[in-house]
Amino acid sequence: MDYDIIIIGAGVVGLAIATELSNSKQNILMIERHPSFGWETSSRNSEVIHSGIYYPEDSLKTRLCVEGNRLLYEWCSKYNVPHKRLGKYIVAVDNADIKNLHHLFEQGRKNGVADLQLISSEELSKIESNIIAREAIFSPNTGIIDSHSLMQSFENYAINHSVDIIYNHTVEQIQKIADGYNLSVKSTDGDIFNISSLIVINSAGLDSDKIAASAGIDIEKNHYQLHYCRGHYFRVAPSKSKLVKHLIYPAPAKNWVGLGIHITPDLAGMLKLGPDTMYLPENKQDYTIPEELKEKFYESVKRFFPQLELQDLTPDQAGIRPKLQGPNDGFRDFVIKNERHLGLPNLINLIGIDSPGLTSCIAIAKYVRSIIE
Repeated sequence: MDYDIIIIGAGVVGLAIATELSNSKQNILMIERHPSFGWETSSRNSEVIHSGIYYPEDSLKTRLCVEGNRLLYEWCSKYNVPHKRLGKYIVAVDNADIKNLHHLFEQGRKNGVADLQLISSEELSKIESNIIAREAIFSPNTGIIDSHSLMQSFENYAINHSVDIIYNHTVEQIQKIADGYNLSVKSTDGDIFNISSLIVINSAGLDSDKIAASAGIDIEKNHYQLHYCRGHYFRVAPSKSKLVKHLIYPAPAKNWVGLGIHITPDLAGMLKLGPDTMYLPENKQDYTIPEELKEKFYESVKRFFPQLELQDLTPDQAGIRPKLQGPNDGFRDFVIKNERHLGLPNLINLIGIDSPGLTSCIAIAKYVRSIIE
């Protein structure tokens, strides 16, 4: 065997896995198709450290987010990754919002999220005088992070612990062989070569379903097909950037598609709005921001931030979530699975790692280690 472990995909989750496994004294290779790490979902998101209140209590999303929140803050402190434990207010503007807010508060308590508080509009106005709400949840352990610096810290750690990383290479095919797997790998020059490994970890993000299919897995039968769901962001004018100090989220709908267009301060002290949710008709990486969305963002956020004006908004960026949940489906959990039951032992698939994947990344890595046989 050329390697003990091959990890496909150098997003934040793949890098966290490489970091976690780098202490195992095994030969590890990471393969990434882009020129560097985190070119897709990992660098096109809200950069929020979530607390774990939104999802069912028995789900991987909840368990790994709650654990990952603690682990991520510990890592950031130890390795000097820029971050800030800002705290988040989830606000209810009308009666329907209040009902959803109370449901969310109870869900957070079931999930074991510490220190959640229900606060009145009067209490909120003393803290965030420019935010209008009838009631709010305060989540003190929600924060923001520099995702690029986080990924850089993982890459540095992995390389310093003898993980090999090759960029600009794409995995074309995975074939089961006697003791492990043979991977057909293509370079940007078009050269194709084979590498073997005892263990293969598919952390390919937006292409994770395709990688699973390349190993012979029927992704339709196993419900591994991904849906690309684009989220857009708008930047708020600097003149309004000091008007909000915390993360401000609306009370969410119960469809699990997204958390609602929210206000996020960044580490530079500026504000951005987003993301929304727009399922794409095809699984293509199209990062266009339609101009007509500006009005939608304005109307959504002005409900609780009345000082916002339409001219305050400029397009910022877009990201794509790799969702297992289709536009009319209910909640879908992360798939993190050793495919032994399909006759593919130690092929570890990570599929549908959308939010809260960034927060959960270190906890996901530890979970992956626990299911390797």
